[in-house]
Amino acid sequence: MQSEDGYLVGRCLQGDTEAYGRLVDTYQSAVYATAYYYVRDCDAAEDVAQEAFFAAYRGMPTLRDPERFGAWLKEITCRTAANWLRTNGPRIRNRTPLPFRRTVSIEDVRETPRGRLERDELFERLRRAIDALPERYRLPVVLRYLQELNYDEISQFTGQPREEVRGILQRASRQLRDLLADFDAKAHEGM
Repeated sequence: MQSEDGYLVGRCLQGDTEAYGRLVDTYQSAVYATAYYYVRDCDAAEDVAQEAFFAAYRGMPTLRDPERFGAWLKEITCRTAANWLRTNGPRIRNRTPLPFRRTVSIEDVRETPRGRLERDELFERLRRAIDALPERYRLPVVLRYLQELNYDEISQFTGQPREEVRGILQRASRQLRDLLADFDAKAHEGM
């Protein structure tokens, strides 16, 4: 039985641009999060994501296994981000945090400057903790906890089995708790 990705890739290869739009809708959060994970800038991540989708569309005739479109797209996104960093990395800095998938609440809009500062400090601690994780844990953590993708979506995008994703996220959660506790302990020692 053919997966939805396999079916949509087949339709794309026959010239159906709406099918590619459905693939983009399916993977846009994961591609953007992956791009942001590497380039650490919202505008640059949008550019990288757009270029990755364009490269995937152009390269689709070379895709050997349409069922693994998500994992293939992840590799294209990583290469596109690496190329972008080689060209633009030295001039860019982490200016804007990765937006969460959830809707902005009225409490977010009414946030005080102190609350914004506390939120920014928390985000920075979390970013440092994620950066301290082993490389293979980082992207699944970003996809799960910042972009709120479920295990199946992460599995489809990374090409890793669902149970492996679940195990990675469990181990990563334990390590994140320990890292954040260490950061808190060091911050209290410095006071």
